[in-house]
Amino acid sequence: MSTSAFDLLLDYERRSLAHQPGRPELVEAPGHWRGVGFRIGRHRLVGAFGEVVEILNLPALTPVPGAQPWMLGLANVRGSLYGVVDLKQFLDGERSAVNEGQRCLLVRQPGGNVILLVDELYGQRAFNDAHAIERPEAFDGRYASVIARAYRLGETVWGVLDIPLLSRTPEFRQAAA
Repeated sequence: MSTSAFDLLLDYERRSLAHQPGRPELVEAPGHWRGVGFRIGRHRLVGAFGEVVEILNLPALTPVPGAQPWMLGLANVRGSLYGVVDLKQFLDGERSAVNEGQRCLLVRQPGGNVILLVDELYGQRAFNDAHAIERPEAFDGRYASVIARAYRLGETVWGVLDIPLLSRTPEFRQAAA
């Protein structure tokens, strides 16, 4: 027996009304943590929601003479000037492949906000204490000084980029001065 369109719509309504979305209190519950997921080279990282102010396309840049190669320049975003950093070049020493749809994170850091160019944006990611792992050796070199902790979801390891630690690295601080 075939189902009429009306019966199908009634079934959709019944299931929709029965659906219970996640409770908002779980989002801020102890042991839960949320951030913005992105990729730098082969690493998947997450920045805390409280530190990521905005996600935006790569703005027009004005080069800064004599700046480090990873300091791409200055950008005017709605009347405010921000330094733009190629995070891949800063952490890996390898320039990001810039494309038209490139995304950036405007992040809050001590001493002023900065724009970080990322390779790929994944959006919101949520973790709880059960996902926490020791920081893997894959996060070595400059990563070791800015990855505070890590989480594993399935086969994917997410390093938490500590923006305040990033701003305190000697090279980053020197370029911002």
